[in-house]
Amino acid sequence: MENQEFTPSFFRFEDLRVYQKALDYYTWTHNKTDFFPNSESNPLVKNFTIDALEIASKISEGSSRNKIQFIDSLREAKTAIRRCVVNSSVSIKLGYINEEEEDESRRQLMELTKMLGALIGSLQKDNRSNNQPKQQITEYQSNNY
Repeated sequence: MENQEFTPSFFRFEDLRVYQKALDYYTWTHNKTDFFPNSESNPLVKNFTIDALEIASKISEGSSRNKIQFIDSLREAKTAIRRCVVNSSVSIKLGYINEEEEDESRRQLMELTKMLGALIGSLQKDNRSNNQPKQQITEYQSNNY
């Protein structure tokens, strides 16, 4: 396999691994909730998919702002993760997913939480050392987070 050089995308947040993982989780959630009873009108389906999509949305929204605002958006993404944990727990209690599927959901959510925590920590450290709160987030590429 050829060694390809990394070419950043126009929208830099797309280069973040955590953003790509968030999209993967949304896709997983969307595919699972398609099989829930009355999926078109089921409020759990709506909440689960909205909360899953919010993880990626908060990452993308915050990436264009200054570091402090980006950190706040990443924290909001972590809040959406917690709501997805609740949605997953309710789904298994209602028999909509099995234990293996709940474990998969939790595994992905834990991974996203750890990645977001690492990114937040890096931004906080970088922000303290540079003392430049208005600097835009452009230096984080896919191999970092």
